Amino acid sequence: MKTLIIIDVQNDFIPGGSLAVPKGDEIIDLINAFQEKFDLIIATQDWHPAGHSSFAANHLGKEEFETIQLHNQEQVLWPIHCVQNSHGAAFSSSLQTSKIEAVFRKGMNPEIDSYSGFFDNAHAKSTGLAGYLKEKNAEDLYFCGLAADYCVYFSIMDALNIGFSATLIEDATRAIDPSKFKDLKENILQKGGKIVESKNLLY
Repeated sequence: MKTLIIIDVQNDFIPGGSLAVPKGDEIIDLINAFQEKFDLIIATQDWHPAGHSSFAANHLGKEEFETIQLHNQEQVLWPIHCVQNSHGAAFSSSLQTSKIEAVFRKGMNPEIDSYSGFFDNAHAKSTGLAGYLKEKNAEDLYFCGLAADYCVYFSIMDALNIGFSATLIEDATRAIDPSKFKDLKENILQKGGKIVESKNLLY
């Protein structure tokens, strides 16, 4: 089953949001256009409590985008973003959501971040996404959304480690740090993932 996984197309990650990915809004029309090409559509949603430990504001004397060690995990300290039930946590109003069959929320544990749609960053707890996909016999996964070098990347790598076929739709994602993402794309390919352009889905 050809499955689209839309990662975190939320207000805080697009221009005007508290953790905006440069040009993140440019991908939304593309994502809407190729949804019809998929048998199953899933979305993930960052869903943090206000006291989340990944927020710089919750660490006295620390700055946004500083990196610390947190529970034996490297942690970037982010601006406050995607707080549960806030406008910033909501999907962009431009995103077509009527075909999304299920939404998997992540980042709810205040003590650990969760980039991937499958697990928290310590791989201590599953979101249930893998089991859901297996129940649906969905093995051929395509990924898009935000941000390419964090939540999209780690979701793809987890999918490959679990044993799914995983493909990045490259022009339907944007990175916080595009130069870093060049190296990460090599990791995806070396792991057995694929990278395509949306035109290969539309035509």
